[in-house]
Amino acid sequence: MLSCSQFLIQQLELWGVEHVFGIPGVHTIELYRSLEGSGLRHLSPRHEQGAGFMADGYARASGKPGVCFIITGPGMSNIMTAMGQALADSVPMLVVSSVGRLDTLGSRQGRLHELASQRDMVSNVARFSQTILDPEQLPGALARAFALFKAARPGPVHIEIPIDLLDAPLQTPLRPNPPLFYSAGVTPQAIETAASWLTEASRPLLLIGGAVHLQPHRFSAWLNY
Repeated sequence: MLSCSQFLIQQLELWGVEHVFGIPGVHTIELYRSLEGSGLRHLSPRHEQGAGFMADGYARASGKPGVCFIITGPGMSNIMTAMGQALADSVPMLVVSSVGRLDTLGSRQGRLHELASQRDMVSNVARFSQTILDPEQLPGALARAFALFKAARPGPVHIEIPIDLLDAPLQTPLRPNPPLFYSAGVTPQAIETAASWLTEASRPLLLIGGAVHLQPHRFSAWLNY
């Protein structure tokens, strides 16, 4: 059985991540304990904004998502400039951050680096921002992020883990490969699959475009054709 931090590190390794950018802090100690002894190479800048732009540049040069480990509060506010640029330029970036203890979220008790809602703040510069409220949510959040990096218009994704869940156990096994999706654009294998489906279909229907819709009366007419 792995902790959330161990699962995260090992899953990233299995999915081909080789580099992580970030600055250790009191809220991410468990992440860095799990990072030690792994095959991931950690690069530390002087500022979280630098970590974000390093991850951005790495993603553009390598074609792989840039990954950052960031502390809660000021660490996240520092990296938002780089995330905003990555969002505008469709650069895949995974930002994993800590956040306050699960039982203190939104309490406004003035705890170290506490924000009223870190997720709401970061969601403005991310494709999605998710708070892990149960350890078993982490595998799905990672799968969703990597699916977005491949299947949709990519961009930064933010996953925040409460500090008391970083060492919490989870029972979901590691997944050898990330979800398989075709990248946007022309992919020969995808064209062959689509051609096979069309050949085998008796009455094929194609709905194309992000805002496509079919009016009910026209759909009924098509069914009776």
